[in-house]
Amino acid sequence: MIRLPFHQGWTVAPKLAAFESREAATAPVPVAIPHDALRDLPRGADNDGGVHTGYIPGGVFVYARSFEVPAAWEHKSVTIEFEGVYRDAVVYVNGDFAAHQPDGYAAFAVAVDAFLRFGRTNTITVEARAHRDSRWYTGAGIYRPVHLVVADPVHLSLDGTTVTTPDIDAERAVVEVATRVENLTRHTRTLRLRWEMVDPRGGTVAATHAPVTVLPGASAVARARLIVERPALWGPDDPALHEVRVTLADEAAGEEVEGGGAVLDEDAVRFGIRRLQLDPQHGLRINGVVVDLRGACVHHDNGALGAITHPDAEDRRVRLLKDAGFNAIRSAHNPASRALLDACDRHGMLVMDELSDVWTRAKTGFDASVGFDGRWSASVAALVAKDRNRPSVILYSIGNEILELATPHGATWSRRIAEEFRRLDPTRYVTNGINGVIANMERLPEILGEIAATDPNTMMAGLGAQMAAANASELITRSTEESAAVLDVVGFNYGDARYELDAELFPDRIIVGSETFPDRIAHLWEQVRRLPHVIGDFTWTGWDYVGEAGIGRVEYTDVDGYRSTGTAGPYPYLLAQCGDIDLTGRRTPASFYREIAFGLRRAPAIAVHRPAHHGRPVEKTPWSWDDVVSSWSWAVEAGAPVTVDVYADAEEVELRLVDADGDRLIGRAPVGDPRPLIARFETHYRPGRLVAIAWRGGVEVGRTDLVTAGALALRVRAEQDAVDADGGLAHLVIELADAAEASADTGTDGAVVCDRDTEVTVQVTGAGELAALGSSRAQTTESFAGPSRRTHDGRALAVVRAAGEGEITVTVSAEGYAPVVRRLVAQSR
Repeated sequence: MIRLPFHQGWTVAPKLAAFESREAATAPVPVAIPHDALRDLPRGADNDGGVHTGYIPGGVFVYARSFEVPAAWEHKSVTIEFEGVYRDAVVYVNGDFAAHQPDGYAAFAVAVDAFLRFGRTNTITVEARAHRDSRWYTGAGIYRPVHLVVADPVHLSLDGTTVTTPDIDAERAVVEVATRVENLTRHTRTLRLRWEMVDPRGGTVAATHAPVTVLPGASAVARARLIVERPALWGPDDPALHEVRVTLADEAAGEEVEGGGAVLDEDAVRFGIRRLQLDPQHGLRINGVVVDLRGACVHHDNGALGAITHPDAEDRRVRLLKDAGFNAIRSAHNPASRALLDACDRHGMLVMDELSDVWTRAKTGFDASVGFDGRWSASVAALVAKDRNRPSVILYSIGNEILELATPHGATWSRRIAEEFRRLDPTRYVTNGINGVIANMERLPEILGEIAATDPNTMMAGLGAQMAAANASELITRSTEESAAVLDVVGFNYGDARYELDAELFPDRIIVGSETFPDRIAHLWEQVRRLPHVIGDFTWTGWDYVGEAGIGRVEYTDVDGYRSTGTAGPYPYLLAQCGDIDLTGRRTPASFYREIAFGLRRAPAIAVHRPAHHGRPVEKTPWSWDDVVSSWSWAVEAGAPVTVDVYADAEEVELRLVDADGDRLIGRAPVGDPRPLIARFETHYRPGRLVAIAWRGGVEVGRTDLVTAGALALRVRAEQDAVDADGGLAHLVIELADAAEASADTGTDGAVVCDRDTEVTVQVTGAGELAALGSSRAQTTESFAGPSRRTHDGRALAVVRAAGEGEITVTVSAEGYAPVVRRLVAQSR
């Protein structure tokens, strides 16, 4: 099998109707795949997507590529494999219809043999569309990788090898392998399959082979059981990956491989040997060890890159989430990409992979509820085929806040989808993100008296404690009981009021907080640790994202004409502004608070309320954090009032300032006000070193500090010096930092200023191009395409894509600052 990336040579243009004038048509633009057709479209307050998409419009797009098809391929099987096209993809080969895939997140393969002109140039076109079809920013187009697969007519099926580990102990593991072989010829073929098991160090630990006979135009599955002695187990803290290498040989064609036959096809599948256990007394156990899920909900976009999936971006995201204390992610609210799951397998990040945000009732005008009843089983099959060999995936989520869930027919759908997951993959657990209030929207007056709202997010922002009480009501208990009973793990969105209640009502029920408010993590995590039947918490969200614009914003309400808009951020809001990690990859103060709540951090963290807004009244949403940053560098007069929060797992905190006048005590305050794990101080700003010391039982348990920046300079830190020449990405962090440290592109963060933002310009020459330039500024009219962007809180992120082998030179400049040059190497891997 020849499996080639099919990423270069594409163009994209808006689709014209058959009788629409071509005179004013936009010319096709060359693009590299993966590509997001929406990212760079002009935004506006009146765009159809509105707040959901960050005011980025939708559209219909046509991708096209010409490629040479050798005459020798006439006797081969030729397939084009798409990992994802958003959405309603229609594929044409040489102008002829070849395939339609309505699901924007399902991988699909198109057998193109019947359409090809061998020995000639062929053209493939792909149509994709996005229009008022989601509650978040989806992007559009061929946003995930594409592969050209050329194989012998007798070959291994795509995703055709399944590996399970049903029997594991300290002495050995039984590894069961099943491989599907396809025969597209007119003759019965007897072949031989060989399986070789390779351990994390690359050594062969088991091997076997077996014959398989495949009838004409049919497929057959061959199975083997291999024993791995003293196996290295995969777990969150030690993600040991094994690999099974599969070889298909023709016994009649010679003795070129052990076991007989010339090689027809080869494949390799990575997997992990690990054991899952689940019960209400111990919760979740992996390899016999109790694991509490420190979870982050994440959307699928990659910030400034748009909605594209790229292995380097996904790996970076998983690494930074793991470094911040998370050990699990929830792919909200759609199936995760292969690249994201590859990274989770490598780094030991556990995954809840989610099928859909809707079933048969719509949440937006043209969403995936249209046709769900006809394609749901194919979508489940595509998700399982992608996930079933991945040790990181432990939970399949069948949906999110499904509107019909509390009805008898909704319960029927719950059972139907859950059982299909179990039929295709009985080795993992099934859950669902249940929001009892949203599932009973039509009965809100009965639950909450006269309070009702049309928009679920706005409703939750206004109800607060009332919603929590409603989720524990008898009506919601009754109406969701059957849908919950079909699950292995009951996911509750904002339903923590049920945790202790359900331990009494349903003693065998196991619960996960599938979506929770960020500022409640101290209380939520205490319940996770105390209640064994509650196996974890997934905050909304771990990483900031495009769309659901302004859902986590903080508004100052003392401006003329201020009008509350609930959770909907008005134009030009672009970002949700609710991630523990911002769009550039920087941890926010909320992230350090969460790490302390998890019990993973001893040192306190300092969060400073912006002095320019001191004392102003604010309006927040349940997804908001305080408007704070970790900085002690401010362009305000000395003596200006400022509020300082210190996050600490301690009894009290001491705050000190070291400046030109010496070391002064600002104060000492108990921890727990205004929220758990917080000590708040009212003081006055003076440059220097702000020091927070945490105390418990009269003993210091940790300290941290913030330092005022001196003279400023541009600092550009390249997170990698070398990138893959075939489209690899380099991430460069741009900061306004203390000049004493700004000359280094590695090392400590130093003092970064947060209120002297400026426009930076990025120029890329040599074997690369600027792929994206962005900041964490939630309100902006700027483009991610660059080449210029205003920093936010002193920081921006440039992403450079390699375009062949050679040196890449990146120059960053800004008015009033000396330019900075960074050089990277693009090399083949």
